[in-house]
Amino acid sequence: MGKSTLMNALLGQKVAIVSDKPQTTRNTIRGVLTLEHAQIVFLDTPGLHNPLHKLGEYMVKSAFQALEDVDLVLWLVEAGVWAPADNHILGELSTVRQPVILVANKADQISPAESEDFLHEVEQKREFAASIAVSALQGTKLSELIELIVERLEEGPKYYPDDWLSDQPERFIVAEFIREELFLRTEQEVPHSIAVDVEEIKEDAEKNLVRIRATIYVERDSQKGIVIGQGGRMLKAVGTGARLQIERLLGTRVHLDLWVKVKKDWRNKPGALREFGYE
Repeated sequence: MGKSTLMNALLGQKVAIVSDKPQTTRNTIRGVLTLEHAQIVFLDTPGLHNPLHKLGEYMVKSAFQALEDVDLVLWLVEAGVWAPADNHILGELSTVRQPVILVANKADQISPAESEDFLHEVEQKREFAASIAVSALQGTKLSELIELIVERLEEGPKYYPDDWLSDQPERFIVAEFIREELFLRTEQEVPHSIAVDVEEIKEDAEKNLVRIRATIYVERDSQKGIVIGQGGRMLKAVGTGARLQIERLLGTRVHLDLWVKVKKDWRNKPGALREFGYE
């Protein structure tokens, strides 16, 4: 549905990874938008789904915990498309006490009239504080969405400095950029079986760069071969793509050292989930 794409577009800078594969977001990620008259803290949560393993259970639990702490909920659906999963989420949202804004993303893919008809159709299913059709990719009606949000937020303290975009540590964002490159380049179950542990971020003042060492964990030996690729080509491509993103984040040259290891069935092991920051 493009939750992470939307948050990145609203912030004007990338803080969350994006992919066309479901359940890409595993942790709740905070993004901070500071305006002249307001500060909005966005929480990009894992998507609500029926979990198939302990990692999935953690992701759903994380999403519901985030709902308890917010003042406003944006429910993102795809404009013109009502999927079976939307019925499940509709039921889950029935107990949410906060105002809910319906946001139909990808409105650029259908006509304005079709977008309006779709919003009207979904509005019959429950009460919404507001509804709007946007395009995160093209930036359509994002300023209007921000106005809708600000109008419905109560006055409160300013939680973050003006120049903050996220409260996530550098290690987390670096690991996410590496995982995003793997999501883009691998198929079937492989991307969902991957965890990334950033073991070291060290400044090399002599060479004016930052050295990063990270380990990519998979669940099976066959997956390790896929991630490394023939002659190491896959791992090299992942490293190059991630390094370019990390350099933009840190504003300096980066040397990225990647390793691949197998940790069998880690998604169902509480100890491994804690080790990778999922508990």
